[in-house]
Amino acid sequence: MKHNESRNPKKNNFMRIPTYPGGKEAYLKFIRENIVYPESAILNKAEGFVHVQYTVDNIGQIEDVEILKGIGHGCDEEAIRVIRLMKYEAARNRGVKMKVQMKTRIHFKLPDSDINSSQAGIQLNYSSVNSKKNNSPEQKPQAVYNYTINLG
Repeated sequence: MKHNESRNPKKNNFMRIPTYPGGKEAYLKFIRENIVYPESAILNKAEGFVHVQYTVDNIGQIEDVEILKGIGHGCDEEAIRVIRLMKYEAARNRGVKMKVQMKTRIHFKLPDSDINSSQAGIQLNYSSVNSKKNNSPEQKPQAVYNYTINLG
């Protein structure tokens, strides 16, 4: 006799794991708003994924944060700092206290230098020429105005 487990797979989950309040979107938003790109990483043009493992206890507190794979230049420490700021919802498991090990990766990406450099380099040159024809030897030089426009 076969067991039909495809009817309701969630019913088989006896223990509930802690969840981040607001779900995945709120989780990603929290990381985006709280992450600070380290100055050393910017200077060394370091970017990539930092893989973090941490434990969430039964009341939603973060414990035992460690880097599984890092990129250095302060990014690993920043990932640990942000993960420690998080607070999960408590998991109610009929009085059973449990800890859940979570893994995540945080993407450190430098701003797209091609777009920024091309936009920052836009310059408009404006020249003003005196339209009066004056043959005086004290003629004023042309005025030249340079404007730099930064987009974004």
